[in-house]
Amino acid sequence: MKVFIIRHIEIEGAGLIEAFLRKKKISFEIITLNNDTNLPKIETFTHIIILGGPMSVYEEHFYPFLREEDFFIKEAIHRGKSILGICLGAQLIAKALGARVYKAPVKEVGWYDISLTKTGLEDPLFSNFPSKFSVFQWHGDTFEIPIGAKLIATSSNVTNQAFRYGENVYGLQFHLEVTKEMISQWIEFYEEEFRELNPNPTFLKNKIMNETKVNIENYKRRGMKFLKNFFTKT
Repeated sequence: MKVFIIRHIEIEGAGLIEAFLRKKKISFEIITLNNDTNLPKIETFTHIIILGGPMSVYEEHFYPFLREEDFFIKEAIHRGKSILGICLGAQLIAKALGARVYKAPVKEVGWYDISLTKTGLEDPLFSNFPSKFSVFQWHGDTFEIPIGAKLIATSSNVTNQAFRYGENVYGLQFHLEVTKEMISQWIEFYEEEFRELNPNPTFLKNKIMNETKVNIENYKRRGMKFLKNFFTKT
C-alpha cells in the first residue's frame, strides 16, 4: 500500500490522515500542487487523498494546475484507485465525474450537524457512526451528486455533504482531517473571511474554538475509525 496526498496550500495539510498513516507505518507521499508541480504516475500509488484549499474548481483560469488535476482524477477513477476527497477534493471528484460545482446557499465555517442517509448508515466506512453528528466545515461551494454516485450524508444548510462513487471513491464536504491546532491556525490565516461572515469576528472565532474544545476528541476518534475503515476496505 502506498498513499499519494494532494495538498493545494501549505496550511491545509493532511492533519489526522498523516497521523494515522504514520501510526500504521503506511508509506505515503505529499505534494503541494501548483503550476510548477508535476503529478506522478498513477500506477505508483494504491490510494489517493485530495485535500481542501481556498480556490474553487471553476477557477482554472486563475489556477491552471486544476486542469491537470482534473485529468489526473479522471484517470485515477478509471483505473479503479481508492480515492478520498475532502472539501475542495470532494468538489474536484464531483467535477471529474461530470457533476456541477457551485456556490452553496450558505457559507459554512465552524461546527455543524450532518445526518447519514440510509445509504450512509449502511456504508462500511461509516459503520457504527451515529446517525447524526457534528463535523467541522469550511467551505463556500457545494456540489451536485454525480450520476451513478450515492448520497451518504446530508444537512439542513447544504444538502450534499458526502457521496460514494462505485465502491472506493468517496467525497466528503466536511474536514475530517482537522486537528485542534489546524483549526486555530486557519482562524488566524483566513482572518478576512471572518470579517465577511460576522460584524464581530472575535465572537465567531471564540465560538468556533470553544466548540472545538467540546467536539475535537470525539471527532478525532471518529476520524481515525473512518480512516481505518477506508484503508482496510479499499
